[in-house]
Amino acid sequence: MAKITTVIDIGSNSMRMVVFKKSSRFAFNLINETKAKVKISEGSYENKAYLQQEPMRRAFCALKSFLNISSALKSRKIFCVATSALRDAPNANEFIRRVRQELGLNIKIITGEKEALYGGIAALNLLHIPSFTSVDIGGGSTEFCIVKDSKIIKTISLDLGTIRLKELFFVNKDYKGALAFVLKELEKLQEFKTELKTIIGIGGTTRALGRAIMKESNYPMSSLHGFTYHLQDYQNLIDTIVKTDDLEVLRSSYIKKDRYDTIQEGTFIFKAIIKTFESEKITTSGAGVREGVFLSDLLRNSAIKFPHNFNPSVKSLLDRFEICPKQSAYLGLNAYCIFKALESLHNLESRFRQILVIASKLYSIGVKLSFYKYNENAFSFILNALNYKISHEDKALIAHIIKYSKKPLPCECCIVNFKELLPEFRILKWLSFMINLNLSLNADMSRTKMQYELSKNILKIKSENDSYLVRTALEKLELPKNLELTYCGE
Repeated sequence: MAKITTVIDIGSNSMRMVVFKKSSRFAFNLINETKAKVKISEGSYENKAYLQQEPMRRAFCALKSFLNISSALKSRKIFCVATSALRDAPNANEFIRRVRQELGLNIKIITGEKEALYGGIAALNLLHIPSFTSVDIGGGSTEFCIVKDSKIIKTISLDLGTIRLKELFFVNKDYKGALAFVLKELEKLQEFKTELKTIIGIGGTTRALGRAIMKESNYPMSSLHGFTYHLQDYQNLIDTIVKTDDLEVLRSSYIKKDRYDTIQEGTFIFKAIIKTFESEKITTSGAGVREGVFLSDLLRNSAIKFPHNFNPSVKSLLDRFEICPKQSAYLGLNAYCIFKALESLHNLESRFRQILVIASKLYSIGVKLSFYKYNENAFSFILNALNYKISHEDKALIAHIIKYSKKPLPCECCIVNFKELLPEFRILKWLSFMINLNLSLNADMSRTKMQYELSKNILKIKSENDSYLVRTALEKLELPKNLELTYCGE
């Protein structure tokens, strides 16, 4: 596979491009994201789905600029997919032919089911939820991908879209007609009512709503991907957006200006979905069709799934920012051993073991950014860069564990801003202690093999080498109240 890959998605409302750079076999990072609101389907639904000349001209010009960016980034592979607008248009070939002849770009029109599949692939691989239904509200259609126990079981595409609804109903303020139209389409999903309790929102509408809810609730993180909320807490905000066409109300509801023209229609569809199927919880996905196209290529020889227990975001950060791979691997292994040795004392769930391992591997990336205050550097960086296949709760916990590595254990006043995301304070203190112990035992970076034995409340540590730096570091450790340490080096 090419090291740098471009994916372009021509939607009914917006055209988007992403450029990914591989750092190892399955790890990658985003190096460019560009959006052009060309509205290629503008005027089409009131003209028997025919694409109009001016929207096609806008789309062509945007594609030309997209290809300039792709070339400047030395992308060796380009995928370009088109969805509902071109799928529905009798004159789509006119546009496709011109793009191929003048720009040398091949556009592939994908079916609604394929579009749903790509969204499901992205959500399945880049979020942490094993069972869900992804909902992608676009300009011309809405796609659903139903996933159970990490397996895609059904893809569905409905003729529900923001521009379609706008041109057919909303321009005439025919809201009753719009609702009847939406509910008629949703009848096709009745057999999957149970699966629609947990929704992953893909596309501009659900992302705009997610951002608005984060703002309204003073959410402590800025990362949208993986943000989860319960619908009952924000029903009033959703109702307000559906009922108003007052720009000032939208602005005060934290809706961005570039969403004003379609947010009412999109939220109208979204509200009908969640009300019809009594949906309870929404997780917003920053990944969608584009990431699904990329992953379908990246993972084509592994059943379109990452290997078990593989996190592409963690691996990408290590590929790009770790100081020494051998040190990272050692700290990860030693973290595992320390957690197991103290298990009967800390009584933490096994999932926290993996959190400690990841934090131990990633702690030094702050040094790569800047040696001074590297704990704070890593803390901020991880909150914004550790995005894929991990919950916001786990990301916040990893960042806080690293923040208090090689420092006194945290106090509750230090975490007040993130309290809603972090586990009980006792858990944070134990994990902070264990990463401190791990780093202290490797103070001279010799990667010495350690043996651990817990006897009553005394952790006996036996090292293959006696290190002055290790002894000094251990003496400075702040221990949990119910623990003592002994260190013996040969």
